[in-house]
Amino acid sequence: MTDTASNPLVIVVGTGPGLGRSVARAFGSAGYDVALVSRSQSGLDALGKELQDEGVTAGWTALDITDEEALTAAIQRFATFSGRVDVLHFNPSAFREKDPLELTPEELLDDVRLGVASLLTAVQAARPSMSAGARVTVTGSMAADRPWNRAASLGVQKAALRNLVTSLDATLARDGIRAVTVTVNGTLDPTTEFAPDKVAAAILDAARRPDEGWTAEVPYG
Repeated sequence: MTDTASNPLVIVVGTGPGLGRSVARAFGSAGYDVALVSRSQSGLDALGKELQDEGVTAGWTALDITDEEALTAAIQRFATFSGRVDVLHFNPSAFREKDPLELTPEELLDDVRLGVASLLTAVQAARPSMSAGARVTVTGSMAADRPWNRAASLGVQKAALRNLVTSLDATLARDGIRAVTVTVNGTLDPTTEFAPDKVAAAILDAARRPDEGWTAEVPYG
């Protein structure tokens, strides 16, 4: 990734082959430089090269996002190269098919560490490079309000995530930085309104809203 300080930078944490990929491509198409973070090196290589072939400046790092030191270092490195962080998008969640009687406390805490606590690490690392107008966007889910008992930890993650984003927004707003959860009220499906590319467009739109009338949650679907 080269120094292109004239371009805004989006960092996408949790860039999988579905929605994360679509979010990266949506922001790249809108003129952003794109920095990608996820666990899969091969997946990042493929997406990063795809973006570069489309004329998007892209960089990427494979790591375990629950590793606070590694995630902090990666985000700070991207910010140093670009000189700024305009949008930090947080996409990951842990799906574990266990009901509340099967789920152990340790498993629940592990899932919350990945799907919620890692957002704190990412925001705290990016904050020194964010200025007024910057945004934190987060992929939310209907599981926050209508959890499926067979994936009990997912509902906990999404409810906690929305709560945390509300607190982040109130804290960052004094410096002109805003945070938002885009709550996806459906199951991702390329044949419906919940196609990843359509949801990604909604996330881009949510990030572009002005401060006036800002809300810390935007429902989609």
